[in-house]
Amino acid sequence: MYQRLSAVLFPVFAILFVGAAYWGYQEHQDKNSILIKAENQYQRAFHDLTYHVQQLHKQLGNTLAVNSTSQNFHRKGLVNVWRITSQAQNDVDQLPVTMIPIDKAEELLSKIANFSYKTAVRDLTKEPLTESEFKTLKTLYANSKEISKDLQDMQQQVLVHNLRWMDVEMAVASEKQTNKIVDGFRSVNKKVGYYPEIDWGPSVTSMYQKRSVNMLSGKQVSAGEIKAKAANFLGIDQSGIRVTENGKGTSYATFSVTAGGKGRTGSAIAMDYTQKGGQLVWFMNSRDVKGSKLSRQEAEKAAAAFLDKHGFKEMKPVAYNENDNIGTFTYVGMQDGVLVYPDKLNVKIALDNGDAVGLHANEYIYEHHKRTIPKPKLSKEEARKSVNPDMEVTRENMAVIKGEAGKEVLCYEYTGRINGGTYRIYINADNGTEEAIEEITAG
Repeated sequence: MYQRLSAVLFPVFAILFVGAAYWGYQEHQDKNSILIKAENQYQRAFHDLTYHVQQLHKQLGNTLAVNSTSQNFHRKGLVNVWRITSQAQNDVDQLPVTMIPIDKAEELLSKIANFSYKTAVRDLTKEPLTESEFKTLKTLYANSKEISKDLQDMQQQVLVHNLRWMDVEMAVASEKQTNKIVDGFRSVNKKVGYYPEIDWGPSVTSMYQKRSVNMLSGKQVSAGEIKAKAANFLGIDQSGIRVTENGKGTSYATFSVTAGGKGRTGSAIAMDYTQKGGQLVWFMNSRDVKGSKLSRQEAEKAAAAFLDKHGFKEMKPVAYNENDNIGTFTYVGMQDGVLVYPDKLNVKIALDNGDAVGLHANEYIYEHHKRTIPKPKLSKEEARKSVNPDMEVTRENMAVIKGEAGKEVLCYEYTGRINGGTYRIYINADNGTEEAIEEITAG
């Protein structure tokens, strides 16, 4: 009997064993295929990065080699610098940046790209490169030479020693294990960190300037004062409010407020206030909003009443979006009949009963102040000539926006339809150039 049973089971087990072996082989092959593909991608991205940084150094040299009055060539050179730097940034994005120290080099590439772009797009015949900008270009030329040499040395090491990027992860995981690729990037990153501060100009510097609560006016407030403010804002007793201090002693010190929860009809409320000045940064009521009963006009009326009640005066809605039974309005400040876009905040209205369930005022608290708004040099009719004649204009306003250089610019704002879409176009009120354009999506 055992002989007959083994005669039946042996071929079955043999087939299963062969099948399992084949499956394991296939899994191993598939895994190897994925690893080889990833390795090839990393190798290609690294060699492309080395090439593009080398080209960046050459293009900076070409731009500096011509006469200081050659504005046309300067523009072409800066456009090429921006293009090559963008390609280098793309190469970096394809590397395992979470495993290699390259953050300072990434930031340098980002600043070079923004500096070259913002300089190239301006009218260099009217605003030629300044002495400070030439100095910046010379510094970048010298820095890019060093970085390019270091990357080429690394490339030589990779090729000679057949180094693999897949070994980087193992080296990072093991604190004791060294890796020439990791060490090479660590050396480049460290060197970039030691470079003297570069004068990027106000337009680029403003892009990387982090907002700090120290920029705000007002005195330092206590947790008790914040609790009183929050209770007044919510219209509830202070006993149901909890205050937590964040970032003590830093430039981003805030107080987080929580209220409600299980004891308050299941609705949890969260808020953040700045420690300096005690200004409300954001507020959110996380209650479920069931159904949509209000029209946009009714929701807008509720939003306006909410803002007025809490001291946000002279605000005008400029955008609306509806999602999950909540209407979100974007408001900007109004001064002397002019829309002030930097003074921006968002209000969320529950469409079941008109309650405000959200407020985001981060930009508003940093940008809201009384401005001296100049008179436009162009008339409305003169500025209108700069608008595409095919655009069906439905609304016109005067507006202050932040231009390419990060400075506030007075514009004529035209809202209308063209090419099947709705757009806002901002025409510089002094020279008639298109300062900005944005498409308005339906909410």
